[in-house]
Formats: sequence, C-alpha cells, structure tokens
Amino acid sequence: MSRHALLRWLHGFLPAPVTLRWTERLRAGLGALIGIALTGGIAHLVIGDVAAIPYLIAPMGASAVLLFAVPASPLAQPWSIIGGNIVSATVGVTCAMLVHDPVDAAALAACLAICAMFALRCVHPPSGAVALTAVLGGPSVHALGYGFVLAPVAIQSAALLSSAIVFHALTGHRYPHGHALPKPASAPQDAASFTRADLETVLARRSEMLDVDPDDLETLLRETQLQAYARRFTEFTCADIMSRAIVSVSPDTSAQAALALIEKHHVKALPVIDATRRVRGIVTRADLAPVRRDGVAQGMKHAIEKLMRGPSTTPPLVAALMTTDVCTVKTGTPIAELVPMFAQFGHHHIPVLGQHDQLAGMITETDLISGLYRQSFAGERRSARATSGSRNP
Repeated sequence: MSRHALLRWLHGFLPAPVTLRWTERLRAGLGALIGIALTGGIAHLVIGDVAAIPYLIAPMGASAVLLFAVPASPLAQPWSIIGGNIVSATVGVTCAMLVHDPVDAAALAACLAICAMFALRCVHPPSGAVALTAVLGGPSVHALGYGFVLAPVAIQSAALLSSAIVFHALTGHRYPHGHALPKPASAPQDAASFTRADLETVLARRSEMLDVDPDDLETLLRETQLQAYARRFTEFTCADIMSRAIVSVSPDTSAQAALALIEKHHVKALPVIDATRRVRGIVTRADLAPVRRDGVAQGMKHAIEKLMRGPSTTPPLVAALMTTDVCTVKTGTPIAELVPMFAQFGHHHIPVLGQHDQLAGMITETDLISGLYRQSFAGERRSARATSGSRNP
C-alpha cells in the first residue's frame, strides 16, 4: 500500500464536523440528564425496594443518546426502543437458560437479537446491550428469569420514552418522527428532479441501512434542490413577485367580518394592520373558523371553550384570534432568501414591508414558484440572445 493510499485510508477515521448548534448540543445533554433521572425515579416507584432488580441498567444510557441527541433517527423512534429492548431481553434470557457457556450464549443472543429486530422493524443499537445484560448480568439477573423482560427492561424503556416525548414537546422539537411531514414548496420539475419512487429505488439498491428516515431524507433533498435552484436567481426581489392588491383587517375587526372577507376574496389569510399600516399580526381561515366540516375535534374544543367562558354578547375580535409572531420581509429582499422561510419553517403567507415598515404586499408559495419560473425563463432568453449574438457578429 502506497503512502498516499495509507493516508487516505487513515483519513477515513476522522470524524465529520458537527453542524449542530451549541444550544442544541446542550439541550440534548439536559434531556439525557432529566430522562435518566426520571427513569431511575419511576423505576424505583414502580418496582419498590427490591434489591434484586436494578433501578437502571446500562443500555438505558445508550438509548438516551439516541432519544435526546438524534431523535430524528429511525433507530430512536418509540417502536424501536420498546420493541427492540423487549425482544432483545427475551432473546437474551432464553439464550442464558439454554446455553451454559456465557460467551457462546452472549454471541448467540446478539446474533438472534439483531435478526429479530430486523424482522420486527425495531432495530435499536442499545438493545444489543440489553441482550448481553440478560446473559452476563450475573446471578441476580439470572434469578429474575423472564421477569427481567418486564422489570427492569420494559418499565425503564417506557419511562425513558415517556420522558423523551414530554421533553421534546416542551422544548419545541418534533418527536416521534412519523411519516406525516409538512411538504415543502416543490421546485419546478426538470430533468434533475426526482420522485419518491426514485428515492426508494436508490435506497433499495444500497447494501447497508442508512440511519435516516426516508421522509426526512426526501424533505432534506427537496429543500436542497429548491435552495440550489433559487441560488441561481439574484435579480428578482420581493417587490417583483408580491401581490399588491391586499385585503387586510384591523385588530378590532370582528371575526365574522374577517371570515366574510376571506370567503369573498378567496384568500387563506389576512394581514392585520393598525392605523399606520404596520403589521400587527396575521389571521387565517383556520383561526376564524374553528368549527370545520373536516374537524370534529376542533369543533368540540371550540364548544367546550365557549361553554367555559359562559354566555357573551360580544363577538370575538381579530385581535384575540390572530398570530402576532409574524415573519415579514422587505420589498428589496431577494427571492432566494424566501426559500428557507417557506420550505424549512413552514410559512404559507409572508407580508412584505415597504417604506416606514408599512404593509406593501403579500407573498405566497405560489408567488415564489411563479417568480422563480419567470426569472428562469428570463435567464434562458438572455442566454439565447447572447448565443445568437456570438454566432452573428
């Protein structure tokens, strides 16, 4: 092996740079601290003062790394931790009972646990340690028999998972990662575009499992595709693509009047402005119409809230229903900067501010796609003219 080839091989051992912000790293560490502490406390309350049953087993620490540090991983989802740990514990106890040599039993337990987790679609790396714990945990663990599956494994797994769900909800992170993902704005289709079928075909050709959910991967690739597409355009600004005929309301407009405006003008949201035309909020059709034909649960919630408030003769005002944390842009903002706002942060309507921060227009996802297409078409025409000029001096 040449020196260059050796250095290149050794370079593969270097870790990739971590792009996660420091606040997120600290959040993950805090989550693990809280999760493990709660898991031990809950296990103590449920199990009681039984010396033979540990309140914490070592694999829970590895599970905490996945649940709090990489919660988007398919290996960190609820079925992975619950199913993987229970299946591996069952396999480990069985191997410990049937195979007398601990090394042979441990190797067989790890092998069968992996195969079982793949078969049941609950691959969870710390579960391999659960299987080994059942084999190598010593007399106290062996004395539990299949009780080891319930206490401590199932109880601690459920406690840690519950802690992760609550912690992520309180800190504003989506967990668990299911398949119902918000769809980002689609880039104009061309030869370089891909479909979900293309992605699944490529993943099926790989000889190893990727630690990323296909839905998350598709969303990431589409956002990257749209960002790369938008990066080519720097001429158009928000002023060029925004809708100027804006229907707006004031904070003291009644909800009924605002909803009537939405129905009349066939829009989905209204900017809320004050007397100086400064944006104070935005109100959507969903904010104004809590009772929907397709939303029985929302209707029940609205009815309960109305019952708790008691009878009232004052109709609700827009000020009480609008969203005050509004994302806005300036008229001179390049349209490429709108891409992450729509694709990554899930905005659907963005007010555009002109002089003195007064409302000048509104941009939707349709406006953005239309602007990207218009600029692309204009660029192609300029390129064609340049090519024609070079051929005909």
